[in-house]
Amino acid sequence: MKARGLVIVLSFAFSLFVFSGCQRTDNANVAPVASPTPETIDTAAIEAELTRIENDWPRIMREKDVAAVERLEAEDAVFVYPDGSVGDKSTEVRDMQSGAVTADGWQVGELRIVVLNKDAAVVTGRTTIANGKYKMPDGKSTDISGQYRFVDTFVRRDGQWKMAAGVATPIREPNAAASPSASPSTKPSPAATASPAQAASPAASASPGRRPLPPIKVQPRVPPVIKPTP
Repeated sequence: MKARGLVIVLSFAFSLFVFSGCQRTDNANVAPVASPTPETIDTAAIEAELTRIENDWPRIMREKDVAAVERLEAEDAVFVYPDGSVGDKSTEVRDMQSGAVTADGWQVGELRIVVLNKDAAVVTGRTTIANGKYKMPDGKSTDISGQYRFVDTFVRRDGQWKMAAGVATPIREPNAAASPSASPSTKPSPAATASPAQAASPAASASPGRRPLPPIKVQPRVPPVIKPTP
């Protein structure tokens, strides 16, 4: 009996040894799982391209370059104007084609670019409009001179950077014209210095140098709460 029991124990131990060896062999053949490769983002190149686009807006407005607007703005783009109204790409193209916006000078400065990933970025900046005019459908013109802060969101589609959204607001500072980026003829934002009747016009709805208020929005508005500085 002892001999038989010893044989059984030895057989069991041998089986464990063989099984363990097979496990080690199988594990040795399993390839390790590769960790995800970090996304490569050329931040400098993205910043350079978006800076070029933003700095080209004064030329686009001066030359009424409709093709540039159609190329740079996404088909589903949405824009929020200083008075809270909303426009889209068709609004921008229509106003550019009609020549509704004119100015003696456009300046873009204080650009700051935040790269979110290789296909998305946000740009903030300041635009100064000198002797700007917006021509309404009835033929009357209103003053849009002043300074504005803007936030533009860009996405890259099919290798091309497109503006997908933008929002602008007038700078309500009594001494806004004293900014180094402003030209000598630049006046403070009309919302801060104009009379209540002027402030209620669609002038405040023009974006920084490129997005006039859609004609459908030209309606009397309540005068702003902010009054001119004595």
